[in-house]
This record gives sequence, C-alpha cells and structure tokens, in this order.
Amino acid sequence: MATITDFEAAQIDKANASGRPPVVFIHGLWLLPSSWDRWREVFEDAGYATLTPGWPDDPNTVAEAQAHPEVFAHKTVKQVADHFAEVIARLDAPPVLVGHSFGGLLAQILAGRGLAAATVVIDPAPFRGVLPLPVSALKSSSPVLGNPGNYGRAVPLTYEQFRFAFANALGEDEARALYETFAVPASGTPLFQAATANLNPWTQAKVNSKNPERGPMLLLSGELDHTVPFAVTNASFKKQRRNAGVTELREVPGRGHALTIDSGWREVAGTTLDFVQRFVAPTATPTVAEPAEQAPERPA
Repeated sequence: MATITDFEAAQIDKANASGRPPVVFIHGLWLLPSSWDRWREVFEDAGYATLTPGWPDDPNTVAEAQAHPEVFAHKTVKQVADHFAEVIARLDAPPVLVGHSFGGLLAQILAGRGLAAATVVIDPAPFRGVLPLPVSALKSSSPVLGNPGNYGRAVPLTYEQFRFAFANALGEDEARALYETFAVPASGTPLFQAATANLNPWTQAKVNSKNPERGPMLLLSGELDHTVPFAVTNASFKKQRRNAGVTELREVPGRGHALTIDSGWREVAGTTLDFVQRFVAPTATPTVAEPAEQAPERPA
C-alpha cells in the first residue's frame, strides 16, 4: 500500500519537473521534516531540487505533534526506510541523500540498497557491527531505553533531556529556543532496534556497506555530540570505508547533536553542499534564486 502523502507527491512532481538533481533530506528522532527548511533554501539556490519527506504519519507542525504524540508510536526502521525508498522510486533520477541522527542511519540503509547518487550522514545512529557504547550515548537514549515499555510508545524529551542530548554545546537561551521550536515526541521502537542490533542477526538496523552501487559517502561528526559521539561515527566510517566508493569522515569542531538546526547550521550545510557538488553537478544557478518556499506548502 502506498504511503506517500499528497505533500510528498507534490514535492516529487516538482523535483521531476525541474530537471534538477534531487536531494532528499531525512530527519531523525525528535524532529520533523521542517527542521530542514533552511537547508532546502541553500540547496535550491545552488541548483538542486529538494525534498523533505516525513516518516510515516509525521504531523505537519510541532504543535500538532505535541497535541497528538501517539501518531509517532510503533514506527520501525524498516517501515521508515521502505517509505523513503518509495519516494525515491518515483524520482526521475537517483537522489543525493542527507540524513541526520536516525536519518543518517536510514540514509546509509538506502545507499546500501543502491538508491543514492551520493550520501552525507551527520551524527548517524549506529547499525549492526558498530560496537562503541559511550556513556554519554547511553545517557542520551536513557529516556527511551530506561523503560522497556517505551518500545511501543511515543516518547517526548523534557527540556533537560533535550539539553543534554542535543544542545549541550549551546548557551541556555539558544538551547531553550531550539527545544520550543523543533522538539517533538519520537517512536521508541527504532532506539530499541539500534540498541539490540549487535545481539539480533535479523535486526532491521543493518547496512549493506559493501554494495558497489552505494555511491560516494561523507560522514560528519559533531566534536561535542553526546548522542552520537565521534567514536560511534568513526566506527560507522570504518565499516563504510570497506566500500570501493569514496568514503570520507570529518569532525565538526565545537558542535553537538543539534548542529543541523542550531545557529551554526549554515557551516554544516556548506560542508555538505561542497561534498555533494564534487559528485553530483547542479543545474545552472538561476539569476533569481527559486527559494524553497515556492515548493508546495505543507498543510496546516
């Protein structure tokens, strides 16, 4: 059964009609597709067509998500990956994939299926074979993993939990502003799937890192990230570099897990764009840039 929403279908049609190389942004837990809105404008101005599909049943706004948190529950890694694969199948060209946190894991799964022209993963959640378990990562995930009953629930973060997991590298005012602007509940299921991946041979949290059709890949790690410390991203890199394709790793100094949405987001977007432009040429930048806001609006 098709799971693509009208909003996503409109983005697909617009990307195909543009003739531009598509870039699909994949958000992680506790965020919504709108967390990529500023990134979309940067990539559109550079000559790419951008799409921000949601996870299945994602609400349209933070307010709606907070009013109906139950819609996030029970989403599995495979269910979400298959949804993004369905979006990709409707594109006229293989897209660039850009994923953050669990979105980074999903991007690697999709690239491992041979669906990406190039991939950038930012502070990616671990997959089977990634062994480090830093204390800060355990603490960041404890609001979910601390209660086995959360497997089938939607779990919000308190401000203090968000501050530790996402915004530890930021000042108090910015951290609180990000929490109020972006934070939503999240499905507990993917965290349990990732946490048990090395114990479960049939886990959905696995990546085919050796597929020769994977394409070039960049892994970015925030130096101060509590949720996905460098040791975790580096272990993912070591798995990915077995691939014959280009595989690179870079650390972003002084940044935490909120590096895609905090005040320094443009630096990370620029690094991502530089890598993408090396492997997927954009169309000529128009004289008058076409901002992301001209895309079909997400329903209120």
